[in-house]
Amino acid sequence: MFQLTKDEWNVLRSQIATTNKDLSKVRFLPYVFTEHGVSMLSSVLNSEHAIGVNINIMRAFVKLRHYVLSQSKDQQIAEL
Repeated sequence: MFQLTKDEWNVLRSQIATTNKDLSKVRFLPYVFTEHGVSMLSSVLNSEHAIGVNINIMRAFVKLRHYVLSQSKDQQIAEL
């Protein structure tokens, strides 16, 4: 888990497309998990719901990785 920088938070906030900047102001920068952090967290969770949520988060990371890799391959082909 790590804390986002101000620049990272602004990029994330702009991708979420918040419309009202007053509503999107935060007093503290959010903490986020890496894929590895989520997998470590799942090893200590015991409830059915928490385990199910963690599985879905891991699936999202896998889909994101596949998407990023496919985009970089498409970009490399386009550059040829």
